Amino acid sequence: MALISLPRLREPSVLPGFGLALGFAVAALCLVVLLPLAALVLHALSIGPAEFLSIATDTRTLSALRLSFGTAFIAAVINAVFGLLLAWVLVRYSFPGRRLIDAAVDLPFALPTAVAGIAMAAIYAPNGVIGSLADKVGLKIAYTPLGITLALVFIGLPFVVRTVQPVLEEVEQDIEEAAALLGASRLRTVLQVVLPHIYPALLTGFALAFARGVGEYGSVIFIAGNIPQVSEIAPLLIVIKLEEFDYGGATVIATLMLAISFAMLFVINALQARSSRKYGNV
Repeated sequence: MALISLPRLREPSVLPGFGLALGFAVAALCLVVLLPLAALVLHALSIGPAEFLSIATDTRTLSALRLSFGTAFIAAVINAVFGLLLAWVLVRYSFPGRRLIDAAVDLPFALPTAVAGIAMAAIYAPNGVIGSLADKVGLKIAYTPLGITLALVFIGLPFVVRTVQPVLEEVEQDIEEAAALLGASRLRTVLQVVLPHIYPALLTGFALAFARGVGEYGSVIFIAGNIPQVSEIAPLLIVIKLEEFDYGGATVIATLMLAISFAMLFVINALQARSSRKYGNV
């Protein structure tokens, strides 16, 4: 006689009130994130396909988007490299002033972005301390995409360091010593033993630095120069459209930024999930 399989009863959750907590979480997400974004997209689409396409393909719009996403990506790559090195030094070495450097990492979080932009513009301007030296060799930093990249590196570095640092602290040095005893070089140990453990966290820090750089405004406008099709970022172009009462143009540019950012972050999160599954048992 065939046995009749009964449906398994759902095991009770350790934490009570899951349904209520989930409801509040979804409601908060809708009110704070989804509804404003939906209103933005609907307002952008309400101007009509022809005008939407005209604004989206405008040379000034494309140049601003290319500059914002290009400099944010380059700055995030730089932060991924130097943020990893800085986190490594803070975790693995003890030296005088270590706590001071560790505290200084969080300064971009506490410092107003406008103040940081003014300070960097004063330093890297042609008459500044560093800018004057660079000008002598024919290198212009302020009021160029290079200056924008430096500003984004400044505000994005803490995201990488603070994301990688706690994961690096959990990596036991015994596995490094075991790799060394088996004959692995120091570089091979870092690349094949240590890096797989921190790779998902490094991708997360990269994504956070990139996302912050794309939408950064305060620290960039003072050092960018704001020259159309040269050093004009997309957030500044949105502000200009709003000041001209061109709400349709502002929402179209914002919608394009939203779509591109979502697509890039989706790819980064997919890579992070794939690396987590690949290196989860390392």
